[in-house]
Amino acid sequence: MKRVLIASPIKQKPAILTEFLACLQALDRTGLILTFIFIDDHDSPSIALQQFAAANHGVTVLPGTERSQTYRCNEQTHYWQEDIVWKVAKYKDYFIQLACEEQYDYLFLVDSDLALHPKTITHLVSLGKDLVSEVYWTQWEKELIPLPQVWLGGQYRLHEPGAGEPLTEEETGKRQREFIHKLHCPGTFRVGGLGACTLLSKEALAAGVSFRRIDNLDLVGEDRHFCVRAAVLGLELYADTYYPPYHMYRESELPGLLLHKEHYDYQESRPSPRLTLAMLVRNESARYLEKVLTHAASYADQIVILDDASTDNTIEVCRHCLANTPHQIVVNSEAGFHNEIMLRKQLWDMAAATKPDWILILDADETFEDNIIQLMPFLLRNPQADIYHFRLYDMWSKTHYREDSYWQAHLHYRPFLVRYQADYEYSWQETPQHCGRFPLNLAHLRGVPCQTRLQHWGWSRPVDRLDKYYRYKRLDPNALYGNKEQYQSILDPKPNLIKWQDSN
Repeated sequence: MKRVLIASPIKQKPAILTEFLACLQALDRTGLILTFIFIDDHDSPSIALQQFAAANHGVTVLPGTERSQTYRCNEQTHYWQEDIVWKVAKYKDYFIQLACEEQYDYLFLVDSDLALHPKTITHLVSLGKDLVSEVYWTQWEKELIPLPQVWLGGQYRLHEPGAGEPLTEEETGKRQREFIHKLHCPGTFRVGGLGACTLLSKEALAAGVSFRRIDNLDLVGEDRHFCVRAAVLGLELYADTYYPPYHMYRESELPGLLLHKEHYDYQESRPSPRLTLAMLVRNESARYLEKVLTHAASYADQIVILDDASTDNTIEVCRHCLANTPHQIVVNSEAGFHNEIMLRKQLWDMAAATKPDWILILDADETFEDNIIQLMPFLLRNPQADIYHFRLYDMWSKTHYREDSYWQAHLHYRPFLVRYQADYEYSWQETPQHCGRFPLNLAHLRGVPCQTRLQHWGWSRPVDRLDKYYRYKRLDPNALYGNKEQYQSILDPKPNLIKWQDSN
């Protein structure tokens, strides 16, 4: 059993404090022993904290010892005076000292205006990180968009810096959007700054982390000084986005808590969103079909297959692999790949007929990394996303992928997983080849990049490459729908290859 000390300095409005404590009460304790310590910094003792201590084992409530100016917050924003910042820093350093002295496995520092998901602590502990914060989102001022409490560097830099040269305003904005979009996807990511909802390991505590001021550092806020010191000590900082808390930054935002709990299933009572995988196949039995379908059956609720008049035993392979998975197989009597758009529309209609919540479209030679099995339920429940974009790596062998001027699909995120909307009028790119696997008019939907990668095996054997080269020459001899130079590059005898590295 791991021992976790949950600690918070508290001066909070009663309605917000009530919700904060209710979420602490509901925390999952599987494999953990949770102990709580609060510093009550109210002008008079908090009845809510006293009641929480009386109703729960292992709760300590200490009175505040530092006097400061009055902390002001209103419906516009919060106002942090300098002396209040460093008072809070002293309280947090006391928690660190206590956790070290009593040899806790973890210290969890949390602000009292957060409504935590029940799985927060068990999940963060499972990551095995020394410093990791669960990401939440806040309109720091009324007119701003919601932003995270984690950042990449400096005071609050939300973009990767340039390599020795200043970035244009356009490039800076692009990188900021990329970082923010990434945090809307479930995952665990390296960051440069974090706070307010942070798990610290025994190793991090022993290393000497602290919130005390670094005198020659011109950064505002105790969390900045903590993160700089942690980095100097050689500790890595991580942001996790699987179970985002709800930030009760303003009392007017309290009504939104119920909807947040429903979206992120705090009670684990909602039925899981249904995922339909749709796949177009033709003569795939001797290639990668069995591997692809076996893997897909581990995370898809239903699979629909459109067979384009195969002449081998593709159908038998499909039936064998999907014996224990709900599925539908439609076989066209005549091959139609010379007019791909009709096949793509037919496949989409088949998937839509299953009444799914989400549609995933893969080809018969594409597989996700294995972590998609654990990740998929979080992707499907994410209220911030309507489309997930992934990077597709063209594997040129079992161990290497190709990268050059004509082969760089993996450098770009493309849609593969779409939330289905029955009342939406979808439209397509009406070209016989390279029409795209999804409808054309999806750009306005909320797209989120996902770090899990796709491997495209269709180029990984010399015989496959030769077959595709002649197929493109036959179906698109004048390169009207593709790139002639790329077609020619398929047969390059010495392409630039990069070794595939498994994700951590």
